[in-house]
Amino acid sequence: MRLGLALGYWGRGPSPAHLGLATEAERLGYDSVWTAEAWGSDAFTPLTWIAAHTSRIRLGTAIAQMAARTPTATAMHALTLDHLSGGRMMLGLGLSGPQVVEGWYGRPFPASPLTATREYVDVIRQVLRREGPVALDGRFHRHPYHGEDGTGLGKPLKPITHPLRPDLPVLLGAEGPKNIAQTTRIADGWLPLYWSPTRTDAYRASLDGLPEGFMIAPMTRAHVCEDVAEGLLPVKAMLGFYIGGMGHAARNFHADLMGRMGYAEEARRIQELFLAGRRQEAVLAVPDAFADEISLVGPRARIAERLELWRTGPVTDLLVTAPDPHTLRVLAELNT
Repeated sequence: MRLGLALGYWGRGPSPAHLGLATEAERLGYDSVWTAEAWGSDAFTPLTWIAAHTSRIRLGTAIAQMAARTPTATAMHALTLDHLSGGRMMLGLGLSGPQVVEGWYGRPFPASPLTATREYVDVIRQVLRREGPVALDGRFHRHPYHGEDGTGLGKPLKPITHPLRPDLPVLLGAEGPKNIAQTTRIADGWLPLYWSPTRTDAYRASLDGLPEGFMIAPMTRAHVCEDVAEGLLPVKAMLGFYIGGMGHAARNFHADLMGRMGYAEEARRIQELFLAGRRQEAVLAVPDAFADEISLVGPRARIAERLELWRTGPVTDLLVTAPDPHTLRVLAELNT
């Protein structure tokens, strides 16, 4: 099981610790470093900055939002950064949800998310392979565009720049069972949002018949500390925000996932509290047991014991959100 560093997206401003954590992760032998985006900082610019200060560690987006860019624009980002980094780029993509797609990007959430994802990946693959002009008569992505509001002058094009790698890895951040199953067919890897090494049955049907080399790369909060309850508070804060605030009460993919993992009643309660403006109560309503099973928190001996659960399952890459170099170092030592 390879280790990766997940830096996420910026909060109010850029984190002064991110570059130091990335260079330390490379020094410790971590395989990859990942950035993200929500509705603030983008995923590609910080990753380019990190690429300029590193030489070996692989670079991934976990995740870049499909609604933020056309698939050809995303492919341009990926092939450019792949060249600049000497072939270290991995492209992690996700649909996000209706609240973000319609509220932030100002465009409709696709009526058929699976079809939209499949078409998006198809276009990116065409760009990277550069076997001919990009052409797709899709439901959501049409190349060339031929809608009634167009000029009719669109011309099929292929990238001027020759991609460094036609097989640049594409990973998807899928949550629903059908979306996960499709991911195993059209992508090179899967980026689970929540992964519990004791509840792998929740995904078993979707992961039947995995192709060779397929990456399963969940993100987890890790923190070497003495007080487990205190160490879990950032995990609970993240869960409270995602379960309660990252989606509408009637359509929240994160809450649905928590329900499928055995915490449906708790997920509903978190949503109710968060949407009522009682955010601190929503965070405290997150069960310690759930926060604990999807993270690696506590003294070194406890983390060593729990890390074995992750290593014995199907996970190929563990993407660690860690607040300090000491935690990164401990995990590197334990994972040898």
